[in-house]
Amino acid sequence: MVRKLKYHEQKLLRRLELVSWEAAGGNLAEVKALRRYRLGRREDYVQYKALARTVRALARRLRDLGPASAAFRARCAAALLEKLYGLGLVSCRRSLAVCENLSAAAFCRRRLPCLLVKLRMAQNLRHAVTFVEQGHVRVGPEVVTDPALLVPRAVEDFVTWVDASRLRQKVLDYNQERDDFDLAA
Repeated sequence: MVRKLKYHEQKLLRRLELVSWEAAGGNLAEVKALRRYRLGRREDYVQYKALARTVRALARRLRDLGPASAAFRARCAAALLEKLYGLGLVSCRRSLAVCENLSAAAFCRRRLPCLLVKLRMAQNLRHAVTFVEQGHVRVGPEVVTDPALLVPRAVEDFVTWVDASRLRQKVLDYNQERDDFDLAA
């Protein structure tokens, strides 16, 4: 029998999940990555690690194919490299060696807040996550409020401010590009 917790003990343990306490710990590298890339959910990073592991295994299997299937290997390697290059996970389409070095950090760098910092739309990652969550950013015609969105290379040029955003108005005022028609609206 366990005694009933007192009020102040209940208050201290309110945020603690005793059912899944092992999963909350994680290893040190994982915690550092969660902090560095401002990931809100640990499950996202676990999924990125699994995807990177799958790509590395596929690249190793393609590399180890025999000489009898050289045409098949070249076709599959080109398709894999094209897909990873289109997603922005690798920098070149030359060889499978870049696929074997793919990590979960590559997926984290393609998230929308990281691209906002890269495009100099935000000063740091904390502000970028806030801008996305508050709905100041759109990708193409769609307003995005999920910071976990992975942005491919083809859509990277279409990341802009929402038309009604106060941040967009401040940027236009600073650059002295604001239109008089916009002032009336």
